[in-house]
Amino acid sequence: TRISFIRHGNVDNPDDIFYGRLPGFKLDINGQKEALLVSEVLKGSPIDCVYSSPLLRARQTANEILRLHPGFKLKISSLITEVFSMFQGKPNEMLARYALDVYAGKDQKYEQPEDVIRRVQKFIYRIRKNHFRRHVAAVTHGDVVLFAIFLANNIPVTAENKLNLNKIGVVKNYPATGSITTLTYQTTDMEEIPKVSYAAPPFINSPLW
Repeated sequence: TRISFIRHGNVDNPDDIFYGRLPGFKLDINGQKEALLVSEVLKGSPIDCVYSSPLLRARQTANEILRLHPGFKLKISSLITEVFSMFQGKPNEMLARYALDVYAGKDQKYEQPEDVIRRVQKFIYRIRKNHFRRHVAAVTHGDVVLFAIFLANNIPVTAENKLNLNKIGVVKNYPATGSITTLTYQTTDMEEIPKVSYAAPPFINSPLW
C-alpha cells in the first residue's frame, strides 16, 4: 500500500501573510508548473484514488493530477488540511519573531502538533484499510507531510523537532512545494514502520529521505 503525500504548489501571496486556512489562496505561475510536474511524474503510476485538502491551492494541484488520471473523482478530506494557527492572516514578518513556530500560543481553539498528527494517523489508517495494496495520492500541506515523515521514523511530533530538522538527521529540509513523499507499507499490521521516499521538483536526482 502506497500513500503519496504531495505538498501543493507554490501560492500567490503578494501580501506575504501566513494564509493558513483562509480561502481564495491560489497557485501562482510557479505553483502551476510544480503541479504540472507532479502530474507528469505520477501519470505512469496506477493510482487508485486522489484525495485533497479542502483548500483551493491543494484542490488545484490535485486537479492537475486528475487531468492525467481520467475517470477519478476528487475526494476531499479535512484530515489533511492546513494547521489552524493563531498566526492565520498575520504577516509572515510577525511569525518570524516567533522563530516561525506556527504553534506558539496555547489557546485551545488553535491546533498543536499532537492535534495534527492525530488527523494524519486517522487518514493513514483509513487509506490502508480502504485502499489495501493500492497507490493513493493525497495533496496536502507542509506540516502534514513532515509529521507523516516523523511518524514513519518514530520521531516525536513536536514544534521543537520541526524547527530543528538538521539536528534530527532524518530530513534535510522542510518539504518543498510540489514535492512527493511516499509511504510504502508491505503488510496489514497497523504498527508497521513504512519505507519513506521523497522527491522534489524538478525531480532530477532528487534525494531520498
